[in-house]
Amino acid sequence: MSFLTRKYPFEHGKHCLRDSIAYGIVIWAILYLLQPFGFSHFTGNKFLVAVIFGIITSCCYFFYVWAILKRLPRHIKPWRIWHEGLAILGLILFIAAANVITFSFIFQYPITLESFWLMLYWTLIIGIIITTISVGIQYNRFLRDKMEALLSNTTEEQKDLSITIHDTNIRGNDLSMPINDLLYIEVKKNNVSVCYMKDERVTFTEVHATLSAVIEELKEYKNILQCHRSFVINVNNITSARGNSNGYQLTLGSCPNSIPVSRSFVPKLREFIA
Repeated sequence: MSFLTRKYPFEHGKHCLRDSIAYGIVIWAILYLLQPFGFSHFTGNKFLVAVIFGIITSCCYFFYVWAILKRLPRHIKPWRIWHEGLAILGLILFIAAANVITFSFIFQYPITLESFWLMLYWTLIIGIIITTISVGIQYNRFLRDKMEALLSNTTEEQKDLSITIHDTNIRGNDLSMPINDLLYIEVKKNNVSVCYMKDERVTFTEVHATLSAVIEELKEYKNILQCHRSFVINVNNITSARGNSNGYQLTLGSCPNSIPVSRSFVPKLREFIA
């Protein structure tokens, strides 16, 4: 449910004409080349009929996006993912209904109320699957691209910054490094283990300090984020993330270790990238 209520970040109709032509070509290709739904038994001009269905699809797509999808988000703010899902389902039903009417006209096949509702039912079932996949892929691609751009910009901004993790021993051995070399910090009994890059190698150094003290020292750096009660990470160095709303496993730089993101810290990570 939290995913469905997120703001949908894409502008509609930016490539409306191009997309409508592309969908029309796809429908033409499916009908003419694959010849499904008994189309192979049609003895007339298959190429022309496939073109007609392609044109109907293109026109319906263009009209729906231009008349509805471009205008609704101006009146419904914020436009959320569930709004987008319903709108796409409406588009699929609209195209399906137009093509059924065209089919009835071309093949002189009478449409009954029962057959029309049956068509809408199966279109809705298939449409939900298509919509879920389409919106999910597009939104996750947006998050990935945004995160890559964000981390790239942050890394560039901080390339000359250094941080120091202070050792609380009487004869402390403070650890200093460029901030972009830090991968993560982990609690180790009464110490913290700092994983960072040194001479292009993954290096581990223990410092006598508490994680809360380290977090306090580094709180001004927004890319230094606690992701677990035992871990703090440098989000600039995230190279992959696997998981879901219950938690993630992160890979940082060339470090072979997977870093957990516990469920309670997932919103904080998402807040950083969303």
